[in-house]
Amino acid sequence: MRMSRKAAFTFFFMILMTFVSKLMGLARESVMAGFYGAGYIVDSYVMAVAIPTILFGGLFSAVATAYMPVFSTVRETEGQGPANVFTSQILNILLLISAGVALTGILLARPMVSILAAGFSAEAAALTTFFLRITFGYVIFASLASVFDAYLQYRGAYLRPIVAGYFYNAAIILAIVVSAFFSHRLLVAGVVLGALLRLCFIALSARGQGFFYTPNFALNEPVRRILHLAVPVFIGSYILQINSFVDKALASRLPEGSVSALNYGMLLITLITGLTVSLLVTLIYPKLARANTHENAPLFNAMVEKGVSLTGIITIPFTFGILLFGRQAVQVVYERGAFDSEATAMTAGAFFFYGIGLCFFSLNELLTKIFYSMENARAPIVCSGISVIINIGLNLMLVQVMEHRGLALATSAAAMANTVLLLLWMKKRYPHITPIRSGRKLAKIVIASLAAVAAAYLLNLLLTEAFQLPGLLSLLLSVGVAGIVYLPLLLLMGVEEVREGWRMLKTKRSA
Repeated sequence: MRMSRKAAFTFFFMILMTFVSKLMGLARESVMAGFYGAGYIVDSYVMAVAIPTILFGGLFSAVATAYMPVFSTVRETEGQGPANVFTSQILNILLLISAGVALTGILLARPMVSILAAGFSAEAAALTTFFLRITFGYVIFASLASVFDAYLQYRGAYLRPIVAGYFYNAAIILAIVVSAFFSHRLLVAGVVLGALLRLCFIALSARGQGFFYTPNFALNEPVRRILHLAVPVFIGSYILQINSFVDKALASRLPEGSVSALNYGMLLITLITGLTVSLLVTLIYPKLARANTHENAPLFNAMVEKGVSLTGIITIPFTFGILLFGRQAVQVVYERGAFDSEATAMTAGAFFFYGIGLCFFSLNELLTKIFYSMENARAPIVCSGISVIINIGLNLMLVQVMEHRGLALATSAAAMANTVLLLLWMKKRYPHITPIRSGRKLAKIVIASLAAVAAAYLLNLLLTEAFQLPGLLSLLLSVGVAGIVYLPLLLLMGVEEVREGWRMLKTKRSA
């Protein structure tokens, strides 16, 4: 499967626009760090935003994930009209469920905090409870937006969900600034306002792509089918959220700022994956669902192999880069205002050990969607369950000697175990699918990555020690050199995906 010029063009603009979105997200966290540092206010805010996601966020993302293959079947076999009715039915059911979830969360906020943040001080627990009663309102808007996101992606409108994120980030940044001058209790209002603005934009975009709403609450066969698929997807997502919960619960018993350090470290990981692999998965998932609907096994297999290869090409050099440049990156991004050198050291430790699992986090995201596109949710559930057990065991072992760094390392190790289990399951259940066809290609990627990162490291030493350049400038130049070394090396080694990209560029120049 060769990537078409249109797909490459779309992917490029997805990267560009997501980069802007991530910059806004990074600015959001930098503003937060500058005004509030890594103290109990940020710990309370992070926990209040995380609890609804930990407890119920998986339900709504599960429905959106299960929606794609079923929507593909309805639209390809019955047409756009029935597909609109089906989408409206799912939205209506989600609205009822999310409203019930929000009400439950508001009523039970205090006991939730006492259980999920047992190590918080009385002041932090009270603030978390206040924040939580507000953040539960945002799940209504986020749940509906998740379905519209999936609808637009299937229709090929990949860029509009990205633009919608601009509204979300802008609202949160505004709330941080306003709260810093008036009251920190206003901090969490930005989450709800941002989610509402994002939903409005994404709903209008879906209407522009042919969606028309109907107040239909019937539970017909396609709806029952998606609910049947969504339940195991939700269980799988919920199992993964246990990892996040265990990390935060244990971190709440560690020195103040540990929860924030883990959060800031993982945000940098999601910045990398969000600009690269997550976009790749977003682009490929509708195509996998469509290929499965039409029973096009050769195309499906080719997309799987290409997706895994591109994931390795992207994440392996980033992994080596994090191990060498992690502290410098944290310093450049966060260290200002109330975020001091101690906070940098704590966050860099978390970022380093999360970085070890970067490739596995990314592969898990891709492999899980491959199984879902075939309407197989059992494999991700079982593999996730086993990885959570591994994570909890390692957490309890490592937290005693490595504190929050041990929690990050345990998360990475559990992600690696999950990747191995998914690959083994795929090999046994679907022997015709070959996600990793060539070990030699993997070796070439590793060698090229090591060479590129080594060149960047030597240049960074020269720029910082000999020329005393600022950290940001030396880091950017080093990353640029890494790219200049990496891609030509892959091209010389005959890595197919890079050759395809080079052929496309030459074709475009000669056109």
